[in-house]
Parts: sequence; structure tokens; C-alpha cells
Amino acid sequence: MTVATDNTQLAEEQVADAFHSYLKSSLAQAKAERLLDTELLSSAEADLMITGPALCMYFAALRCTTSPPSVPLPRTSKTAPPMDLSPTNCPPPFAGFLAVWARHVQDIQNLQPEHQHDLARVICGLEPLASPPAPQIPRIAAELRAVAIEISQRRTFQDRYAADLQAALDASSGGGGAGERSRVKASFVPPPMYDASPSPTSSNPGSPRIQPQATNDDGHGHLAVPSSPPPGGPGSSHTHVYHHSRNSSNSSNSSQPLTPTSTHSSYTPDNKGGYTRTHSRTPSPTSPTFLPPDGPAITLIRETLYAALADVLVRTPSIRTALKRDPPRAYFSAVALAILDVSRSRTHISPAAIPGSGQRGDVNDVSVLGVLGARLTLNQCPPPLQPFMRELALIGAAARAMEDEDAQRAVEALQSGARSRNLPDPRMERVRRMLAGGVGAENDRTSDGEGDATGRRSVEGRAVAFANRVNALALAMTKLRAFRERQDEVFKILAMVTS
Repeated sequence: MTVATDNTQLAEEQVADAFHSYLKSSLAQAKAERLLDTELLSSAEADLMITGPALCMYFAALRCTTSPPSVPLPRTSKTAPPMDLSPTNCPPPFAGFLAVWARHVQDIQNLQPEHQHDLARVICGLEPLASPPAPQIPRIAAELRAVAIEISQRRTFQDRYAADLQAALDASSGGGGAGERSRVKASFVPPPMYDASPSPTSSNPGSPRIQPQATNDDGHGHLAVPSSPPPGGPGSSHTHVYHHSRNSSNSSNSSQPLTPTSTHSSYTPDNKGGYTRTHSRTPSPTSPTFLPPDGPAITLIRETLYAALADVLVRTPSIRTALKRDPPRAYFSAVALAILDVSRSRTHISPAAIPGSGQRGDVNDVSVLGVLGARLTLNQCPPPLQPFMRELALIGAAARAMEDEDAQRAVEALQSGARSRNLPDPRMERVRRMLAGGVGAENDRTSDGEGDATGRRSVEGRAVAFANRVNALALAMTKLRAFRERQDEVFKILAMVTS
């Protein structure tokens, strides 16, 4: 049993140091259990930056021995007293993360051992092995991954994650005892730093700017989808695209556009809110790609999303406030909300194009209505961008279905005698709150009621999983070069709007 600490608030650095210490051991343990492999750990894969923190929280829950749940901090010296991270001493920036984690500790510990292992598998995008699977696993995995998405946006985390991955690789290889040449190296590079201070050479001294990073073709400022290109030449880096599966394509270096093949993982969503990951390797072409960085398809999608940002700012005061306090995080939230709005109101997808629909028809019947009435169909979109466009349309179809279900539940509740003020919050409103403020902020709300606690958590789990899906697409799309090139300009506009 660990010794609880006093109420003196811990320093953020102390908590971050402890988290990264546990993260290294969690990644190494996941590799030992074959949840992660060397290829994935050494890659620049976007989803890995979400999987790692989620696994860390999972293993911490298994080790927890206190009530209420707390986390023992590594001792700084042999004579240092035991110290726990608890709600009473947690720094405010981490309080929401700790609260969501603590809420799931008992649920995780109550799972049967085989179901605990299945939870780790689902976190890693693998299918559960037990039959039947535990029904609460998708909800728990979704909420842990939601917290991980927020953690992945912290610059201090991005700066240290490569060292965490390298430690996990070295733990299984003996630290490169066969020589540096045979040592597998983590290729993750943090994205360029967003800098709101004036640039000495800027023509507009009062505007924000993005610090360039010449070797990082996938960098796009502080908000980055958490992958970056590994050093080493053509075909060695990864750029993720999203479909009803998520595949990482390639870019070579900063002077070349995206290329569509390389070692990659694909993630296929299942009906439980999780993803199944498979690996494959295909050779990277040496010829230039056919996809120009300023191609009309991505430009139309980009400008449509950016046009929606103004509406997002008008409707979401919390983001306007956050733009002054934490511009990169607020920008990411605004893009995620813009993706949700565009997907709901400007996309069309035929039933045959929805996985598992069982309907016949044109599976390519997907389109986006862009700015100024321009319509883009899936067939007009270059192949490397089609998964993004299809996922945007699939999110729209799921959002519209969710709203229809919310409306139907409200009608049924009113018909059964419920008062309007007692109706549960629509799931879409919960999704919006999570996209704007994070799953920790939503966890603080108490007006969540719908039926019994199990029913509320079931509905909330689906809302979290859907918010994760929108955030995942936002992470991937803002990493694209076309988005990165306009991001500096958008930062300036947003800064003027909120000034």
C-alpha cells in the first residue's frame, strides 16, 4: 500500500517526469506482450502517439492500490518518502486527465484477466480474443484514448516522446549491444513549435508564426498529428490517411509531395467503437508522386473546413477564450468542430458506401459540397486523399444518424411523461463539448442523466468514441502539407478575430 501525500500541489514537471517514466515501462511491457512490435515503435505512426499514453493509464490502473485511486510517483532518491499523485495535489492542467483515469480504475480492476488483456488489445487497435468480449471494454478504451489525444497535444509530451519510444526499443534489444549500426531507432520527431512571439524577420511583427523545421515534412505546428518523418531518405516517413480504415502513406523529404505506398498499418473500425490494426509492407516508388501539394481536391476540402471556422468561433465562446490562453490547442479544437459541421451539412454518401450496410449500389457515391457551391466527388479526388474524403462522409452519416436517434429518444421520453428539462443531453451536444473542451471537461458535468448509471455510461461511451473519431481525422488532415502551408495564415486570422 502506498503512502498518500499531503495537499501540497505538485509541480507540473514532477508529474510529467513520473508520467514519462511510466510511459517508457508501459511501452516496453506492451512490446513484451506483443501488443506493439518493433516496426510500429520505430515508425512515425500517428496513432502510436495516442496508443502509448492510453496504455500507460491502463497499466497504472492495474497497479493502483489506493482508494480513492492515486498514482505512486517514482522516488527521486532512496531516502525520499513515498509520494502519490492524487486529486488533492494534482496540478490543474492534469486534474481532468486524473479524474477520467480514476473513474475507470475500478472498472479495469474488476475485469477478468482475459478481459483486461483484451482491453489492452483494443487500446492498441487489435481484436479482443475472449468470446464473448466484455461489453464495457469499448467504452473504457474510448475514454482512455480520448485522454491520450489531449495529452498528445501537449508540447512537453511531444518533445519527450521520441525518447520514450527509444527506451522501449532499447529495453528489448539490450540497448544496441550489437552496435549502433544494428540498433533500431525511433523515427518520431516532434512537430515544429508554434510561436506566438514576433519574428525578427516577419513583415507583420504582431502576428503568430510557425517555426520551420526543415527535416519534418509532416510538421504543421504545435497541433501536429503525432507523427513525423524519420530521417533516412525517400519512402521512409509516414503520412496517415483515413478511410473506414486508417492507412499510413508516405512522403520522402520536405521537397517531395506525398507518395502513396510504404510500410503501414491499417485500422478498420469495428462495431464496438475500436479499431483492428493490420500491418503490410509495399515498396515505395522512386518516381515523383502524381499528387501536387496544391491540388484542387485538397484545396477545396481545406478551404471548406477553414470557412467553417468562423461559424465555430461564433458558436463556441470557450474556443475564443482558449485562443488567447492556448492557441494551438484551441485551433485544433476549432478544426475538429469544423470537420464535424462540414461532415454533417456538406457531405453525401450512398448507403452502399457505408461499411456493413449490406446494400447494393455505387460504393464510390461520395461527395462534398465545397465553398461557393463547388461539388467534389470521390472519383475526382486523387487516390491518396480518397480515404480522408470517405471518412469525412462516413462521419457525417454517423452524425446524422446520431441526431435522428437523439430526436427519437426525446420524443419517446416526452410521450412517456418526462419533462423537457429532464431530458438527457443529446449525444451530439456531448460530442461538441468534448471536441471543444476535452473529455476531462465533459467528465466534470453532472447533468448527464439518462435512465440508470449503466445506460448513461453506455450512451456517453458512444459519444466519446465518436468524438475520438472526429479528433483522429482532424489530427490526420491538419498534418497534410496543404493544411500546414495555410496554417500560419489561419493563425493570423484567428488572432485578429479574438484580439
